[in-house]
Amino acid sequence: MVQRLLEPGEIETLDHTAIPRLLLPEARSLFTARAARLRQLANNQIKGIPVGETLAGYLNMMAALVDAQATAIRSLPADTFAMPDAATIQLAIDHHMPPLPVSGQRPAMWRRVFDAILDQLDALAAGQPQLAAVLAELRALDTAQLEGCADAVLAELTEGVHPLHAPFVAAAIQVMWTMRASQLDGRSVQPLVTNTLCPVCGAHPVASVIRIGGQSQGYRYLQCSCCSSEWHMVRVKCSCCEGTAKVAYQSIDQELEAENKANDPSKVARAETCDECHTYRKIFNQEHDFYVDPLADDLASLALDLLVGEAGYARASGNPLLWFNAE
Repeated sequence: MVQRLLEPGEIETLDHTAIPRLLLPEARSLFTARAARLRQLANNQIKGIPVGETLAGYLNMMAALVDAQATAIRSLPADTFAMPDAATIQLAIDHHMPPLPVSGQRPAMWRRVFDAILDQLDALAAGQPQLAAVLAELRALDTAQLEGCADAVLAELTEGVHPLHAPFVAAAIQVMWTMRASQLDGRSVQPLVTNTLCPVCGAHPVASVIRIGGQSQGYRYLQCSCCSSEWHMVRVKCSCCEGTAKVAYQSIDQELEAENKANDPSKVARAETCDECHTYRKIFNQEHDFYVDPLADDLASLALDLLVGEAGYARASGNPLLWFNAE
């Protein structure tokens, strides 16, 4: 999500003491920008996030999937993304619960989104037999199987979902919840009891990002893996256990990291590790690359996952476009 640049007249009117707690997604531009970012990453155009040939092929495939997400948003009627009634939303907000929870029963319309995404990929699958086979398998799932797959994806379970199916199911859920989140009044959404889950839908964050521009300048936000909302969390605080005593940062090039250079490309992507809960989550810095996309950049920086994994840390949560728990 790229922040809108403010005009000079707007800057003076800002309350610079107020930190925006919640940044809701701009759903109709987010997926188009993410697909472009994935292709940049696949082409090794982003300093600090090296991508090998095998991963580049996967990133290009995911870029096509994200393109299909964007097309589904443009092509599906507005009622596909209908909101819960106002009373239901208000009741959740009053009790500091997510107004659009991913847990529980999902609106059946998400399956319409799923079908639209698969339809958009048919042209690409015509020249890729493996993709065509996966799409055929996904279409063969009945409603109960598909809903069970979605449950497993949201719970990050290794059982109940094929690793090649998971990104396509996750993509449909992302579109559904991102579009609905974009319709909320962010000022009314209340923080949850824990700041480690999305206040909009209750899902885990995929990564965190230091934003620039306007009142968000220099603040760290967690980006939701499901609805793409971003919520504020202070820096140097574990986004898994909220501890502060044993937080450290790892980058692919530790020598550059140690030098703390102002424009160090290695600081585009770092892993925030915690020696209290022994987990990590990546943190990306828009100050070093304006077009950072936490989900796309997390997907591309698997070299960093290998580095911190070998050091004994576990991922705090997965990336919906890659089934990390799968062999």
